[in-house]
This record gives sequence, C-alpha cells and structure tokens, in this order.
Amino acid sequence: MSGKKKFVAGVVLSILLSVPAFAAEDAPLNASSRAVIVQTLVAKMNAIYIEPAVAERVGRAIARKNTEGGYASATSAQAFSAALEKDLREFSGDLHFGARLDERFRERSDTYVPTRVEMDEARDQVERRGYGIEKIERLPGNVGYIELRGFGLTEFVGPAYTAAMSLMVGTDALILDLRRNGGGSPASVAYLMSHFFPLGDLRHLNDLYDRSTSTTWQSWTVATVAQRYDKPVYVLTSARTFSAGEECAYDFQTQKRGTLVGETTGGGANTVSPFSVGHGIVVAIPFGRAINPITKTSWEHVGVKPDIAVPAAQALQAAHVAILRNLVSSAKDETERTKLQRLLAMVENAESEKPVYTLREQR
Repeated sequence: MSGKKKFVAGVVLSILLSVPAFAAEDAPLNASSRAVIVQTLVAKMNAIYIEPAVAERVGRAIARKNTEGGYASATSAQAFSAALEKDLREFSGDLHFGARLDERFRERSDTYVPTRVEMDEARDQVERRGYGIEKIERLPGNVGYIELRGFGLTEFVGPAYTAAMSLMVGTDALILDLRRNGGGSPASVAYLMSHFFPLGDLRHLNDLYDRSTSTTWQSWTVATVAQRYDKPVYVLTSARTFSAGEECAYDFQTQKRGTLVGETTGGGANTVSPFSVGHGIVVAIPFGRAINPITKTSWEHVGVKPDIAVPAAQALQAAHVAILRNLVSSAKDETERTKLQRLLAMVENAESEKPVYTLREQR
C-alpha cells in the first residue's frame, strides 16, 4: 500500500470515527478482560508507535498500573477507554493518542481501501460540516476572513477551498482563522496552501515518515490549482489549533508567506491511525512523524509559535488592526487614507458600524 493511500485511508477512518457510533451497550469489564486489553495495546504500541523507546516506556507504565490495580474502578469498556486515553497522553506527552468505544469498528489491513459506502458516509459528514469552512466574510477595510475548522479529504474539500478563495480575490489582505482547527488531511493542507503562491511556484511543504514501512511521503503544493492569492495573509492560532491545523500555520510561517497571530498551538505533529484492542475499544496510535524540509524538525510537543503573540480571543482584532495600519501607511489617495484611518480607530476600540435598514433622505 502506498504511503499516500495509507494517509488517505487514515483520514477516512478518522472522519468515520468522529461520527457518533452505533455502539452496543457499554459492556462490563472484569480484571482479566482489562489484562487482555492492556496486553493487546502494549503489543500494538511496540509494533506501531513512531518512537519505539517511548512505546516501551508507556507500555510498561500502563501494564504496571493495571497489575497494581490502578484501573480497578474502570469496570466498563467506556470507563476503561477514557482512563487509557488519559494515561496514554500523560505518559507519552503525545496528544495524538486517543481511545474510544466503538463496537462497529473493524481494524483494516495494510491493503485496506475504503469502500464506496464508507467514502459516501465520509463525504456526507464533510458536506454537513460545510467542508470545514465555518465562516467567510469581508471585514471593514476590504479585508477577507475565512474561518476553517478542519481539513477533510482533498477530493471533497478542494473545490470548496477554491470557491472560498475566489470570493477573496478582490480583498487587500486575508485573515485565515485556525483557532478552532483540530486537523485532518495533510494533502488538503497542501491543496489550500497552493492558492497562496504564484502559478508555477511549487513549494515543498512537509514530509511524513511512516515507521512501519520506513517510507517518507512528501507534501508539495499542487500545480493544477488555478485560483491564486498574492495579498498579505494573517493566520490566527490558539492552544486549540492542532495537528494538520498546526501544519498549515507552520507552512505559512516557514515559507514566509503569512504572519501568525495568537497563541502557541497544541503541539501535535505525528500522524495517527485507529487500532482495535478488544471489547469495542479503539485506540488511536501515532505511526508517523512530520519533518519540515526547511527546519528539519516539527512542532511536536513545542507547538507553532506566533509572530504576534496575543490571547486567542484577541487575535482577530490584533490581525485586523495590523492590516489596517499597513493599508493606511500605503494608501496614496487622501480620501481613502482618511476612510481607512476612521475604520482603524473603530477596530482598535472594538467598535463596528451599525447597519442602516431605512432609505436615506434624497437631497
């Protein structure tokens, strides 16, 4: 199975797992059942997790805690999955680890290809979430604004990204809001990033190394994206920005194409896939790592640091103010400069123009 297909399959599974599962009744667990689950989890972590030494250490810690009765109060599959998720993240420091109860999940082999039904279900979920695009707006001063909550499969979301960017083409600057972006497909990050470089300017954005196959998948901008945007870009981040959302911010920063405003991001750069450990418990295990071709490292554990550090709640205002100040200083027409100065003062004071819904008197 190619690296790209594996990543695509992993994203489809992540989308499907985010849909509320039609799970069986939360089954009770006894000590022997928990022991089998732990044994299975430890074996899969040792075989799959991107950092073998960390996998061994975390596995020993969980096995020891179970032997010492630390999970005795987790008497159901739901409770045990919650306890495992907490400890996997705490013991490893890797926030991509996860665990949940899902009786319908069936682990796929390395040759797994999503079925038509699975793809249709994944597409339906992406469509119902507006392709991850929560809001598109034109802010005062001819500033574009897009809030993007996640990165779905490229074949689903790609046309929506281009449509959104076509609405921004006449703006003087763009604010891309990733403050509530939890991640998704690395390929879709590359597709979105392609809109921000000139035609013919291909950029190597990221590498994803897969431990199980010892292969590396390279992420590049897409030459066939026709809609391009050449104005300044400001990217909003928060501590909640995670995974592929962080990669998007990191790509803007390392490619020197955007200014990051907000908070340091969550710090999750590893790629992940779900695995069954028994009794309906599904554990997300990171199997790959991101390697930026420019910095030769990633944002794992450390997050992406903003260029302009402000609390996340103030990031939109800070970015808007920075843009308007630049527009004021570059305005050549006095009337336009005066208008922009007025708008700048309003944004600095968190004021907005009230809409008028009545006909104005003719003079």
